[in-house]
Amino acid sequence: MSPGSLLWLAMAMAVFIAANSTLRAYAASSWWPTVVLALILFSVGNLMMVRLMRESGLAVPIAVSSVAQLVLITLVAVVVFGERLSLVQGIGLALGVVSVALIAWPKG
Repeated sequence: MSPGSLLWLAMAMAVFIAANSTLRAYAASSWWPTVVLALILFSVGNLMMVRLMRESGLAVPIAVSSVAQLVLITLVAVVVFGERLSLVQGIGLALGVVSVALIAWPKG
């Protein structure tokens, strides 16, 4: 992936993490405008991913995005919302980081 594609992927993931965090806030407050905001953010994130897939293909951007989002949203849940991880979940998180590194590793 080119540096521009990696930047675009990072921005898309930031939008998805914001959308998921918004939904978590909705779960705590039940204020319906947060659902609308989350839907808008998810739509923007998906449009960004479509552009990325058009430029970089399907396999690497989707794989990196999926795993990285799981890792990052878990970190948000722990740091911002005070959720706790078990040892096995922490090991899974570490393996997720390793898997993203291996998937995104440059060829050659």
